[in-house]
Amino acid sequence: MMNLMTTVFPVGAHLAGWRHKDAWPKTNMRFEVFIAQAQLAERGKFDMLFLADGNAVRAMDDPVMFVANTNTDRPSTYDPLMLFAALTQHTRHIGLFCTAVTTYDEPFLLARRFGSLDHLSNGRACWNIVTGNYEGDSHNFGRSAHVPRHERYERADEFVTICKGLWDSWAEDAFIEDKATGHFLVPSKVQRLNHVGKHFSVQGPLNVARLPQGYPVLASAGQSEPGRELAAKHAELVFSVALTKEEAQEFYADLKARVVRHGRDPNAVRIMPGVTVYVGRTAAEADELYAELQDLIPPPVGVASLSKFCRQDLSSYPLDGPLPDMSEEVLGMTSYRTSIDQLAKQQKMTIREMYKLIVPSAGHVIFKGTAGQVADQFEDWYRGGAADGFNVINPVQPRSLQDFVDLVIPELQRRKLFRTEYPGGTLRNMLGLPTPGRQINPNGAWEFTKRA
Repeated sequence: MMNLMTTVFPVGAHLAGWRHKDAWPKTNMRFEVFIAQAQLAERGKFDMLFLADGNAVRAMDDPVMFVANTNTDRPSTYDPLMLFAALTQHTRHIGLFCTAVTTYDEPFLLARRFGSLDHLSNGRACWNIVTGNYEGDSHNFGRSAHVPRHERYERADEFVTICKGLWDSWAEDAFIEDKATGHFLVPSKVQRLNHVGKHFSVQGPLNVARLPQGYPVLASAGQSEPGRELAAKHAELVFSVALTKEEAQEFYADLKARVVRHGRDPNAVRIMPGVTVYVGRTAAEADELYAELQDLIPPPVGVASLSKFCRQDLSSYPLDGPLPDMSEEVLGMTSYRTSIDQLAKQQKMTIREMYKLIVPSAGHVIFKGTAGQVADQFEDWYRGGAADGFNVINPVQPRSLQDFVDLVIPELQRRKLFRTEYPGGTLRNMLGLPTPGRQINPNGAWEFTKRA
């Protein structure tokens, strides 16, 4: 059965989504908007909510985009972990999946935050492991330039390994709270980490009890060579960018093969490409929404948005001419850039044609039409070895999520492709993932220091 997650950008995924007549009138720092999205997605039986993050106010050097506010810039937003901690009190089943950057954080602090979220949610936490794709983040952490790619991924590998070790600090039955004996815990059931590596020195143990899930579900979105290797080694959920089914199939097969090479079970890794959905009660209704949003994009904003996805300024190139060659890798995330470059070459698309394709899709593939037509596309990719599930991206909030829950979910359920009820248990249970056992650290034992 396929898995489904959905993003909770209140401004909508389309560049002009927040301007549409069916969008929320105000979204900035409105907690009630996030509650409404979370509860609506939970009504639809989604596996997870997803919230990306960054460590800077972006696009300040681009007045066109700064004013227009793309959904990935997020000039004002909650810290995802704090937001999700609050949402644990307003939801019961849905997973809470958010980004945290390894390049500008510390393993102990992050392991503690995600451990806390997993306890607060009774086992619903998921961590999107990223190294950071925005160069400007570096200036908020004492650096004049972004950390080079090879160093970021090397650091990320060590970072995740440390977090796993810290989550293994305590045995499940370490805290006995025995009033009769006066023993709150069993000393033999905790271990230190005593990690000394190239980038970090962490003693441990973590001051959070064993997590309900053992570890939070570990996710990754990297599609570059080092990104795929990091995902194959650590990730249990991978969400990807693919503008065609064939591209999605290539990534799916490659990633699963890498998982096997790392000695892991490929069935224990869920691959979920992003899909932007325009659904209507009729095909004309879906087309109408698409056209309305397209009309809200001035060409300068479209080019600027495409430039951002491509990580290259396209404003000096002819609007109705071809895209420049973008085969060279750049600093930061290259998945969108690579996918756009390949499609532009294959179909000989102009800059105007490409931004009209990319902007309404938020960089992902578009499924558009009636509930049956959209479900046909989901089923085709799912049964065709392109996906284990999907990240459903909503152009206009709350309309797009509402329509997906009311129209597409029942159709997927009718086809027995998606659940009708939550199965109970943790997010791992819902995704069909194993719960990791506690790993004993041979260097983690210690003795009490004797008093003089």
